[in-house]
Parts: sequence; C-alpha cells; structure tokens
Amino acid sequence: MERIESLQNQRLKDVVALQGKSALRRESGLFVVEGRREAERAVAAGFAIEQLFFCEDIIPVSEIQALIGAAPQTFSLSKAAYSKIAYREGTEGVVAIFKTRSLTLDDLAVRRDSLVIVLESVEKPGNLGAILRSADASGADALIVCDPLTDIYNPNVVRASTGAVFTTPVVACPSAEAAEWLSKHQFKIVTAQLQDSKVYYDVDFTVATALVFGTESTGLSDFWREKSDAKIMIPMMGKMDSLNVATSVAILSYEALRQKQSRK
Repeated sequence: MERIESLQNQRLKDVVALQGKSALRRESGLFVVEGRREAERAVAAGFAIEQLFFCEDIIPVSEIQALIGAAPQTFSLSKAAYSKIAYREGTEGVVAIFKTRSLTLDDLAVRRDSLVIVLESVEKPGNLGAILRSADASGADALIVCDPLTDIYNPNVVRASTGAVFTTPVVACPSAEAAEWLSKHQFKIVTAQLQDSKVYYDVDFTVATALVFGTESTGLSDFWREKSDAKIMIPMMGKMDSLNVATSVAILSYEALRQKQSRK
C-alpha cells in the first residue's frame, strides 16, 4: 500500500483531471467515485475498481477492507493530500477510480409491465442524479438518456444519485434510436407535457410503458410529441405551471408502481 503525502503527486493530479473533464473520462474509460457507500454500490453492481484512495484520519482501514480487497492498487493519503481530491464536503475519506461501462438498448431486459424512463437532452447533473434515485426507488427497469448534454459519470451525477447510477441500467443514445427500440418492443410512449394532456392517474401504466420527459427550459421536442401514445400532465393547483423534472419523474414513476401493486 503506497503512501501519498505530496500535493504534487501525479496520481492526485490525475484524479482531479478525471473529476473535471468529461472528454478525459470518455477517452480513458475511467471515472471517479467519492464516498464509501457509492464505491461499495459500484463494486456490488459489477463495476471494476482500478484504484482506491483513502485517508485513515477520516476512515479506519477496518471499515473498507472489502474495497481494498477489490482494488488492484490502494493508496493511503495524508489529510492534506486527500483534501486535494475530495470533491464534496462531509466526505467519507474514500475516493476510487472505476472503469466506465457502456450499455446498449439491446442489453435491456423487457417485461410485459416494464417501466422505462426516457430523458431528452438532460443537461443538469443534479437532476440526472435525482432522477436515478427515483428510478431505483420506484423499481424502474432502465433509464434512457437521449441526446445527453452531460455524461452519466459526471461526479455530480454520481453524488446526487448516491450510487443509483450503478443500480439502474442507463443507456445513452439518439432519440430516433430509442423510439425505434420502444416501438419494436411495443412500449406505450407516454409524454409528460402540458398541451392536449389528461391527468396522469387516468392513464394505464400497467403495460410496458416509457415515460418521456423533456428539458426544463424548452420541454419536449416535436419528435417525441409526435411519437406519443398518451400525453399526461400533473395537476398544478398553485401559481406555478410546472415542476422540476426530477420531481415529475418521482411522481409519475411512483404512480406506475402504485398501479402495478394494486393489480397484484
């Protein structure tokens, strides 16, 4: 186990670069996970850990033996060295580098009552992370990110998802490819929009369903509006006319779960 104390250590610089540069994450096929819980969830989901960095002043070795056993390389850092790569406040003393994993639509399992969440051109990592938490919690089968403006291995996505980015299958692809796959597998395409819509609880979610959400700034594109089999809305009783997209996903994915459980 190598000890790192110098703030100029090249390995620390490499970690910082991976955190900040999406192009480097794509080119290297590597990404950074901060936090014991998130790292353990990544390992449990089958992601390959490459390097483990920890600060014994923050977390004892006895609490991360499983992570140490899974990592080909482990580095013990001084508190000052660790602070250089710590991305968030209240950190748990663990930072790890993992290999990325790319899924395709053909990797996704399909059932009669599958629920897939589709996001069009999501750009805020915090929203994507929160949506992943809702997808995991409500039992969604997959998240399809169409024409993404942020990568799923952005540190803020990993952080906001609290590791749900590892527990929920995620596929990034063009909208046209996603629509073709959904049609092939006979999904009902349900779009969340204000225009020409019925309230969400009047729509049957017990069949294979794709819930499609647009961006907060411009909403859904005409492409998905035209592909829609059902247009739904969430009633707004106050002065606002819409909810944050992550909140909308939570409400609608749990309605799908409620309907499925009520029919058992």
